[in-house]
Amino acid sequence: MSTSIEQFSLVLRQLRQERGWSQEQLAERACLNRSYLGEVERGCASPSLVTVFKLASALEVRLSTLIARCEHS
Repeated sequence: MSTSIEQFSLVLRQLRQERGWSQEQLAERACLNRSYLGEVERGCASPSLVTVFKLASALEVRLSTLIARCEHS
């Protein structure tokens, strides 16, 4: 079974790819460093709640939707 970090990283990558965005595009929209976003997507970094809010906003999804997708992956 995947850890919560692995689930989050998988869902984050899926949402980004569904939009056809590069990591750089998402990082820019979320006001994050692209290298850090790559670490989050690989499950190497655990984002803070503030960062998760930024990512949800940049992806134009509710935070609850983002979390729900993690729970169902």
